[in-house]
Amino acid sequence: MSVKLPKTMAAMGFLEPGGPEVLQPQELSVPVPGPGEVLIQVAFSGVNRPDVVQRQGHYPPPPGASPIPGLEISGTIVAVGEGVVEIGEGDRVCALVSGGGYAEFCIARAGHCLPVPASLPLDQAAALPETLFTVWHNVFERGYACEGETLLVHGGTSGIGTMATMLGKLFGLTVIVTCGSAEKCAQALKIGADHAIDYKASDFVAEVARITDGKGVNLVLDMVAGDYVARNLKCLAPDGRHVTIAVQGGVKAEINMGIVMRNRYTLTGSTLRPRSDTFKELLAQEILSNVWSLVADGSLRPIMDRQFPLAQAAKAHAHMESGDHIGKIVLAA
Repeated sequence: MSVKLPKTMAAMGFLEPGGPEVLQPQELSVPVPGPGEVLIQVAFSGVNRPDVVQRQGHYPPPPGASPIPGLEISGTIVAVGEGVVEIGEGDRVCALVSGGGYAEFCIARAGHCLPVPASLPLDQAAALPETLFTVWHNVFERGYACEGETLLVHGGTSGIGTMATMLGKLFGLTVIVTCGSAEKCAQALKIGADHAIDYKASDFVAEVARITDGKGVNLVLDMVAGDYVARNLKCLAPDGRHVTIAVQGGVKAEINMGIVMRNRYTLTGSTLRPRSDTFKELLAQEILSNVWSLVADGSLRPIMDRQFPLAQAAKAHAHMESGDHIGKIVLAA
């Protein structure tokens, strides 16, 4: 039975870029799903680093996407657009969206939705799509990670870092992470990392050499870029792969291409938000086929940090920017 929908909804957006305080309540019209789309009554939305960068004015939404932040949501489908048959009203789903998640209702492509198992709380469901899509694509598809290999992850207690650790362990990788304190290293080990390096207390290049007996790692998942790239290459074994997914340390790197050639390194990277709807749908199908059973049986659960009400999105952003979080931050709609 169809839900009678309100005409307007609460959302958290901003008019001008700036600090967390620019996020302010807005009253917007409830969107209408078009062909291939569904309207989701949002239960929770994930808070991610790209939301912060968008709010700062450095990551504009792609053409046609909502200017409201929020790239992942969970909730219940309340309306479907033309041609949607695989899911319907009343279904609990989580979804990767191109924007609009910080609201009471949000449009998603039907093919970008994943079913929420009865055993999975909706706050945890909202914490999965962005990190799971990102890690699966970059570690296993772009990075060709294979069972028995060693993965180095920077930002080991971030949402991406915790997901990379857990997914890596589930698929037979040895995982080394870097963190910014001894306390975070201890948390990373509890989450499942095989080794955790406090990069403020020691040189991670030397530590990786020690841990691997000089062999190096097969894959680096890099969220720093900048001057980390040359140091990361020193950690790689021959035929190693270096995958960049963020540039928190700067967009430019100076590297020795002779070393790249001699050791047959592969340097790649990606951003998820601008990719085509078709690409994201195929990626969702890959995750559904290869990973979702691990979510359904409880083997894979996101590491949750804190939950904020939607109206406190500014506080959620300030908490993320403080760097004190372990795992995922979500907003309760």
